[in-house]
Amino acid sequence: MTPATTFAGRKVALFGLGGSGLATVRALLAGGADVLAWDDSPESQARARGEGVTVSDLREADWSGFAALVLAPGVPLTHPEPHWTVGLATAAGIPIIGDIEIFCRERAAAASKAPFVAITGTNGKSTTTALIAHILREAGRDVQMGGNIGTAILSLEPPAESRVHVIELSTFQIDLTPSLAPSVGILLNLTPDHLDRHGTMENYAAIKERVVARADLAVVGVDDAYCAAIAGRRGAPRLRVHVEGHGSAEGDLIARDGRVFDRDGRVLADVNGIGSLRGAHNWQNAAMAVAVAQALGIEGEILAAALTSFPGLAHRMEQVGRRGKVLFVNDSKATNADSTEKALLAFRDVHWIVGGKAKEGGIAPLAPLFDRVAHAYLIGASSDAFAQTLEGRVPYTRCDTLEVATAKAAEAAAASPAAEPVVLLSPACASYDQFRNFEIRGDRFRELVKARPD
Repeated sequence: MTPATTFAGRKVALFGLGGSGLATVRALLAGGADVLAWDDSPESQARARGEGVTVSDLREADWSGFAALVLAPGVPLTHPEPHWTVGLATAAGIPIIGDIEIFCRERAAAASKAPFVAITGTNGKSTTTALIAHILREAGRDVQMGGNIGTAILSLEPPAESRVHVIELSTFQIDLTPSLAPSVGILLNLTPDHLDRHGTMENYAAIKERVVARADLAVVGVDDAYCAAIAGRRGAPRLRVHVEGHGSAEGDLIARDGRVFDRDGRVLADVNGIGSLRGAHNWQNAAMAVAVAQALGIEGEILAAALTSFPGLAHRMEQVGRRGKVLFVNDSKATNADSTEKALLAFRDVHWIVGGKAKEGGIAPLAPLFDRVAHAYLIGASSDAFAQTLEGRVPYTRCDTLEVATAKAAEAAAASPAAEPVVLLSPACASYDQFRNFEIRGDRFRELVKARPD
């Protein structure tokens, strides 16, 4: 835990008692703060009380005495409209912050030179975060990994000059972190996402830019117009990462054909043959990780060995098994077409399990990659719409459930003349029509694969 000592003796309002909210309450109390915590959900209130947290309705509180409102990242700050606590805090003239801001204040107060790597972007941030943490651990560093990737930042050990914090950040978290100034800030890419919470693409991009704006070293992917503009505004020290074939930008690091090069053409890393880093999108992730590793003095054989041993992340192009010549890949985290595009680009002879609660645009943007799909297996609420998109372009079977789709895809792939057919769960949809979250969906697919005979 990182005790929130910068709020010692001060009164703090906190809204949102999920995992990160409860971790923040513990950190504030450990640091000597007086906390009034609340959540609109009776279930969250009960869970917090069960853990010994004092729950107080903030509607009845005297806001003039609060030093800050700590808001959970899932709670609307600006769009579609501010949460009621935001209105009360604004009227009282108190700052609205999140748990990442508390960490940043602790770092500034106790260990301002402590290494802090912050990673954001629309796609790839979890893999890049995990890859960087893995490389640093393999090099013998004391690493704390968390943030948006799963472990609340204040549940991690405190910042120290001998310890590296590798933290994934969402826009919701960044928006609540006014003092963000990491040692290394990474911005991978930007495509439209969460616009219901940020209003416009320009506002979304401006929030993401904060990760690199005040970083000691900025590492920016430059293969989309928004990131290229951000890189142009950012002065040195800055590294631009370009994936060849994705736009015409110039890069300080170039990813091409599974390798990472510097500007002089020297090979810095080779990820060919590493299953967990398959695909051009992972070349960008690897290039970002190489930039951080070099900045922290890790290269050569240590870096190469760490890349080779990276196990990847669950539900993100996860190779969950082989049955004969058939490879089964769990990409349940692909909840939109842009994410699924990365998986389809990585394989051919694909038996594609697709569907769920569709996002705007559906799978129409994937039409240029339909020639990679041998057969599509439709599941969930999107089946009718996706059948219309695929009609006359890709053979498809309506399966309704993941269980039926997995069985049919496995049988067809095993009978395929292809040398290495792939059964790919990459739904391009949210899971909420049939599964509570994408993790449960991916876990079920993994179970189904493991249950199949060799």
